[in-house]
Amino acid sequence: MKRNVILGLITLATFIGCGLMANAEAPDAPDAQIDYDGFVGLSGELGAYRQTRLVDLDTFNAMKADPDTILLDTRSSEAFHMGHIEGAINVNFSDFTDAKLAKALGDKTTRILIYCNNNFSDNVAPVMVKRVELALNVPTFINLYGYGYENIYELKGAHSIRDADIHWVSDWPDMLPAATLQEN
Repeated sequence: MKRNVILGLITLATFIGCGLMANAEAPDAPDAQIDYDGFVGLSGELGAYRQTRLVDLDTFNAMKADPDTILLDTRSSEAFHMGHIEGAINVNFSDFTDAKLAKALGDKTTRILIYCNNNFSDNVAPVMVKRVELALNVPTFINLYGYGYENIYELKGAHSIRDADIHWVSDWPDMLPAATLQEN
């Protein structure tokens, strides 16, 4: 009986030891696919570069006219269908993967133009203004660059979707005349 107790204690100690070792490794496991410091580092590296890639509306439209340029809208599919700049394609930001970006954007040297809600001053659906420090352009730019797309340009400033130079289109044509201010 004493021998069984000793074997039981050793077995119990072994299981506890294995559990403690697994627990010691567990905090790293969830973060194995997340590199916050890498994201912060990449963001810091891109600050000055991104500033050189902001283009005014006239330049944006001239670039957009080039058939080898892709106009990318990374808002939700619903917001995209409610309205977007004519010629844009939609890849929801949360769907970014190597495969989806390669399918939508092709060659990593292709010029890509981006814009987001905060490029519009209307503050109406589907372009409700976000907090300026959380505007979608910034993580979109960082992520595209991180995925290897370096030929990115971003619309500078805030414009009205009613501005004829924006070339706003909607799958819901009654939305534009009926747009009203909404709370954020």
